[in-house]
Amino acid sequence: MDTHKYTDEAVELLRRLIATPSVSRSEGRAADIMEDELRRCGFSPRREANNVWAVGPCHDSSRPTLLLNAHIDTVKPVASYTRNPYCPDLEDGRLYGLGSNDCGGGLVSLLQAFRILTAADSGDGAGRTAYNLVYLASAEEEVSGKDGISRALPLLPHIDVAVVGEPTGMQPAVAEKGLMVVDITAHGKSGHAARGEGVNAIYAALDDLCWIRGYEFERVSSFLGPTRMQATVINAGTQHNVVPDECRIVLDVRTNELYTNEEVFGIISSHCRSECRARSFRLHSSSIDTAHPLVRRCVAMGMTPFGSPTLSDQALMPFDSLKLGPGQSARSHSADEYIYVSEIEQAIGTYVRLMSE
Repeated sequence: MDTHKYTDEAVELLRRLIATPSVSRSEGRAADIMEDELRRCGFSPRREANNVWAVGPCHDSSRPTLLLNAHIDTVKPVASYTRNPYCPDLEDGRLYGLGSNDCGGGLVSLLQAFRILTAADSGDGAGRTAYNLVYLASAEEEVSGKDGISRALPLLPHIDVAVVGEPTGMQPAVAEKGLMVVDITAHGKSGHAARGEGVNAIYAALDDLCWIRGYEFERVSSFLGPTRMQATVINAGTQHNVVPDECRIVLDVRTNELYTNEEVFGIISSHCRSECRARSFRLHSSSIDTAHPLVRRCVAMGMTPFGSPTLSDQALMPFDSLKLGPGQSARSHSADEYIYVSEIEQAIGTYVRLMSE
């Protein structure tokens, strides 16, 4: 296998993607690039909204089907960039640009592995893959949008397990925290502050805030630790001399795999006297059994499973999945984002070994 050839092509594709703005919900041009690239590589891509995928040509009903997934959208560039976020500069082995690390490196590396493995599968049996393969470049991951992966999944073949190419330093994230946002509203009664009239909604919210600050969820995950919640936004009042009749709090909740979002919401709403409303329950924590053959294969190759605190499209996958991709999570959403070319090359080789028989 000529890894240099595939690495060069991966880097060239990633440079084109970096130069094409693809902030969430505006990924059309990046989806065009991925669709054209899959067709250039000899596949017959399908597209739904800005999600683009291809199915490996050699389906074998005796094998499980593995989804190779990464996203094409990016966050907006932060103000502290010192470089043009859309200029794919290559310096000292680093490729700079918005989306290079999160998660362009995984996107292009998984595509090269998909090419190599499907080509081997179509040959004389040498290098046969352990899985039927589906490659999906998905949209709206950064906002968990309705036109992202959840729109594409019903159109794919049955999937048994997925590898998600988020940046993990090519170590397998076998569990991932979920996300739930809860709006809490404490009600009072307005009045004149000078006369001490009314019922102050801020004071009504204090007991709930104290409970939120001090409560510890009982079930602690060996990979993800405890479920945590933080009050992150609070709004009340209209002017200094009016007792506020409403206090609104936003609660950020990060669940481990030992709780469902619905269960955690039940605990919160049963303890809080204020009105509680969850914006959504759909972004659950996810995990894969460490005895799964894919995880065991990772360990046999010298990788170390861990738990990831960051959310990805795994939250929307109703099947087993793990995160495994080039780059480092700490570089994501940061100024002057970059990925090493050597990380892409390593990822391509690792993916091919992982999925081969």
